[in-house]
Amino acid sequence: MATTTTGRTRPAVAPSPTYRSQPGGEASGFAARVSLGRMFAPVPSEFLLIASTALILTGFGLVMVLSATMATAVAKGDSPFEVVMKQAAFAIIGVPLMFLASRLPLTFWKKIAWPALVGATLFQLLVFVPGLGVTNDGNQNWIQIAGFQAQPSEFLKLTLALWLGYVLYRKQTLLGLWRHVFIPVVPVGALVIGTVMAGHDLGTAMILMVILLGCLFFSGVKLRLFVIPLLLVVGAAAVFAVTSPNRMARIMSFLDTDSLSCYDTSCYQPLHGVWGLANGGVFGLGLGNSREKYGWLPAQSNDYIFAILGEELGLIGCLVVLLLFTLFAVGAFHVIRKTRDPFVRIVAGGITVWVVGQALLNIAVVLRLAPVLGVPLPFMSQGGTSLLSVLLACGVLLSFARTLPQRGVPAQGVRQVGAAAGTDRGR
Repeated sequence: MATTTTGRTRPAVAPSPTYRSQPGGEASGFAARVSLGRMFAPVPSEFLLIASTALILTGFGLVMVLSATMATAVAKGDSPFEVVMKQAAFAIIGVPLMFLASRLPLTFWKKIAWPALVGATLFQLLVFVPGLGVTNDGNQNWIQIAGFQAQPSEFLKLTLALWLGYVLYRKQTLLGLWRHVFIPVVPVGALVIGTVMAGHDLGTAMILMVILLGCLFFSGVKLRLFVIPLLLVVGAAAVFAVTSPNRMARIMSFLDTDSLSCYDTSCYQPLHGVWGLANGGVFGLGLGNSREKYGWLPAQSNDYIFAILGEELGLIGCLVVLLLFTLFAVGAFHVIRKTRDPFVRIVAGGITVWVVGQALLNIAVVLRLAPVLGVPLPFMSQGGTSLLSVLLACGVLLSFARTLPQRGVPAQGVRQVGAAAGTDRGR
């Protein structure tokens, strides 16, 4: 209360509603204004780099899917745009979801880690339900409902990275002890990967193993503890390969120096992939002018789309795609390097080794530097589920990029700025 010259008392001036404090000491009004302002605030360069490369690769992929499928579609009497329109539908859904996911806070990704992994695992188990599961080339890793086909294991990649990030983040102070590194990471990871291997999909299982190793590496686990899971992963992959005659045939054909001896069997597709790249030369035959897509290359729009790219756009087109994946990796690794949150570092590391590692593995298969494993080229191969999962993973990376400390602004800017404003008013 203040006293006037007449001796009366009058109430003190009420504080502005904008600066009214909460019991916790934060200025809710000011924090809300800052939060709304962030919608129009400049985004970090990492955000722009990841988002732009993802969009360009997705658009590039739609063009190549159209080029790779239109000839066979016309030969069947279908519309030349039938396949690409299905792929475009997933892109139309996935791109907005990517930017929607980029607006979600870290607390959301931490809370959803366990439910997402459980849900994705149950979704994967649907491939074993009679009438729903679909077998393709010996792999039972798809489901089909009312004419709609999906590959549930693609969502396991993102949810496993989120779950590993959350568990290892909660155990940061205990990762020097082997039992805390192995439990529950190894049992749960083995269960998740086992659901994929039960459908005989070694390629996807290997990508999940790489994600597990990547998350362990970026969690800061000591090298002596990291080597043991690495050996377990290598041993498991070797056992899965040896116990399958089909996989062993592909591995032996890769090691065979006389590839023409197995031309009619396991070498057919790898040889035509290399011949497609050779036909392209430096400048390519021109967009739409591939010869291998006319029934010579069976997987021309999914696992071997890089061969069609090289044939039509040549070495220059291949280098452009490699450059785009390099820029994506640079943006993602900047998020890993700059973040102060272990959860962000671990999950971003797992997503990065998944997307970049899968791209390199797919290209290595096309170049005959690795045996055929059946993994698609991220963003570009035909497959709506694969495209949707990769775009959602990019949305998670973009969400993480928003939390990076900027010049003159601390990390987690909204809450800290609001708290600082409340502190200043109390002085």
